[in-house]
Amino acid sequence: MDPDSSGLPRPLYDALHREAQGLMRRYDVSERTVVSLLHQSENTMFLVRDPARPEPVVLRVHSQNLSYHSAPSIASELMWMQALRRDAGVIAPEPIPARDGSLVQLLSAPDLDKPRHAVIFSFLTGAEPPPETLIDNFERLGEITARMHRHARAWTVPRTFTRHAWDFDAAIGAHPLWGRWQDGMGVDPEALKILTRLAGVLKRRLERIGTAREYFGLIHADMRVANILVENDVTKVIDFDDCGLCWYIYDLATALSFLEEEPTVPALIAAWLKGYRKVMPLQREIEDEIPTFIMLRRLLEVAWLGTRRHLEFAQGLGAGFTAGSCRLAQDYLRRFG
Repeated sequence: MDPDSSGLPRPLYDALHREAQGLMRRYDVSERTVVSLLHQSENTMFLVRDPARPEPVVLRVHSQNLSYHSAPSIASELMWMQALRRDAGVIAPEPIPARDGSLVQLLSAPDLDKPRHAVIFSFLTGAEPPPETLIDNFERLGEITARMHRHARAWTVPRTFTRHAWDFDAAIGAHPLWGRWQDGMGVDPEALKILTRLAGVLKRRLERIGTAREYFGLIHADMRVANILVENDVTKVIDFDDCGLCWYIYDLATALSFLEEEPTVPALIAAWLKGYRKVMPLQREIEDEIPTFIMLRRLLEVAWLGTRRHLEFAQGLGAGFTAGSCRLAQDYLRRFG
């Protein structure tokens, strides 16, 4: 990826790149190791190539914009990833320790905007599933998600484990982790009226569902297509950065991120549910509320885009995404409001 298209100010990118390259001294790699930009979204992802090793690895440098970018929270994310790899057969990146055995590093320099945590992971091969294979891949995705949920329900959480919750307040309420949806791109007075009504209905319905253990627990929380890699018949899961406590069915809503207006959504939901039920049942009362969780996610996306306007991805969607969200909200409110 071209650093100039990252959306970061060039001096900040240069400082991040320099510190990322310098971080290699803490790892068991050769002096010829080269760090280059792989992807920029919430976090900055670097590809790390060492001529002395057959495979590259991936360095994630956190934005530190989110409250769950603390060292204990990141370490907890890695605990669950390792447990899923070990106990549930989920193919996920493997965290790679530094020479001293530590998994979470800290980058700090006078010209960095703030100290940032960083983690190195194994590189997983595969590609994002193409649109024409989405339905088949959603069935596999539902099955993998159910295995993750089954593991989370039975897992003995380590004493030091700490992750945030994606409840109403943390998503779109009084204490939003991704920013206020009201500050989203294109939220004009008419959109504000529609989406405020939507938020009120969502709040009431979520309160009625409640957070009992059979409904609410540890989930990935960002199972969108961009975080799925497919290689032959094998599906792999990446980017556990947002994992936290939420309604289990929210993982389905995240799988539909930015696809909510596509005509294939009913077929995608049916395929996901088919795969999920191969592993474990889903309560009928929760299945009936799938549209509620899709709209919760959609409003959260409006908030995320509004606070990440510097990203090329966000700019490409722009105010039109909020207009689409209002159309979806009106359809939802006719049924549930």
